[in-house]
Amino acid sequence: MSFQSLGLIDPIQRTLDALGYTEATPVQTQAIPAVLAGRDLMAAAQTGTGKTAGFALPILQRLTMDGVVAPQSVRCLVLVPTRELAEQVYDSFRRYGGNLPLRFYVAYGGVAIEPQISKLRKGLDVLVATPGRLLDLYGQGVLNFDSLQTLVLDEADRMLDLGFSRELNAVFDALPKQRQTLLFSATFSDAIRALAGGLLNNPVQIQVSPRNTATKTVKQWLITTDKRRKAELFLHLLKQRRWGQVLVFVKTRKGVDALVKVLLEQGVTADAIHGDKTQPARLRALDRFKTAQVQVLVATDVAARGLDIDALPQVVNFDLPTVAEDYIHRIGRTGRAGAEGEAVSLVCADEVDLLAEIEKLTRQVIRREEEPGFEADHRVPETGPAGAAAAAAAKEAKEATSKKKRPFTGAPGGKAALAGGHPGLSSATPVAGLGGQAGKSGKFSAGATSRHGGQGGQGGQGAGKPVPKGAVFVTAGRGPKSTARAAAQPAARKAAKPGGRGR
Repeated sequence: MSFQSLGLIDPIQRTLDALGYTEATPVQTQAIPAVLAGRDLMAAAQTGTGKTAGFALPILQRLTMDGVVAPQSVRCLVLVPTRELAEQVYDSFRRYGGNLPLRFYVAYGGVAIEPQISKLRKGLDVLVATPGRLLDLYGQGVLNFDSLQTLVLDEADRMLDLGFSRELNAVFDALPKQRQTLLFSATFSDAIRALAGGLLNNPVQIQVSPRNTATKTVKQWLITTDKRRKAELFLHLLKQRRWGQVLVFVKTRKGVDALVKVLLEQGVTADAIHGDKTQPARLRALDRFKTAQVQVLVATDVAARGLDIDALPQVVNFDLPTVAEDYIHRIGRTGRAGAEGEAVSLVCADEVDLLAEIEKLTRQVIRREEEPGFEADHRVPETGPAGAAAAAAAKEAKEATSKKKRPFTGAPGGKAALAGGHPGLSSATPVAGLGGQAGKSGKFSAGATSRHGGQGGQGGQGAGKPVPKGAVFVTAGRGPKSTARAAAQPAARKAAKPGGRGR
């Protein structure tokens, strides 16, 4: 559907024409009319499908038509989880509202608060902010929400992941109850859906793609290797496959710095973004990457949401994310706006559980490859149906082996398992379990010869008792030695009495 058919006012339409926007994406086609009508909205769409324009364009139109802002007031508040996303959304409002008489600003931590206070004193039509800094400003009394018309939660699931629950509740308490509320995200967890139920009033729900899926324009695959060889493998792939610009995600800040150090030592231009970097340093690194001054940008998940890089061809998961939903946002940095992209993950054995969670969330088994010379010494177990089948087979084999190795302890009064003879059997050796069939009396006869394993009681009363001195047991038939011994002791055998020794 064309933007012209969505009922946008002429100044906005002229801006879209100048930006080369002609056809609206599915999420924009459904969201823009609903927001213009003042409805609450809950929209889930893949990263890179134009969610920001889906709420920014109709909000700008409503603000333009509804008058001017009062001092120290905010008419539209957009909450985001990270500084990078705050800058991106703020930039979108400025671009889309370039022909409109509206004021926009952005507020987040890590930078001086005074310029933000100065802007707020004049009043703002749109404030894009992170929850922590917003509460700082509100606590200083430099803004109020009496004139608030619209609240937008962009990537609310990430805000909960980052521990913003308390801050969000404090913000909600400060806002007027009568307002329009919009939730936009690529993924919606059950926790977010529960949150939406308490915030939104009869919302329009938009799901333009299957829940928690990655865009089809991104080719996904993984290479199994050992953890210690990941950096070496990445350098190998970078050179052999002639990758251009690459965005690399690493789990920890320490890991980011370590990889950047290795890359620089090998002559690869690289920079880093993570939580320990100051905001000016993070913005410089992003700008250097966007302008192709560096080939590789290494980041933690702080950059998974908020990096909008035109035509980024390659994303690499150096480490898998601990939160499966972050995988979708990571690889969504490529393949944006219909362009094709590639996302490769370097996976070691101790990440198999993380991989299984990602595949469960995205409902697919990611294609595996091995890079010659970098095969894993510690094999990465199969996941998906093949992994389940392999696990079941391994369990069955283990149980079968356990049964074969299980020792026989001898059942009371039952048949013994051992058929062979026991030479050297002493007078103190217990007879239970040595073989043979239980006799009727339930007791062994002192001095008696048991010819086929001995006579014991059905109730096992002979079990564990010592062999009487002078008694002879043949456990597997009469052999030459036992025959000779029996012939040498005829008197002893004839004199044997039940329950006693020969006299």
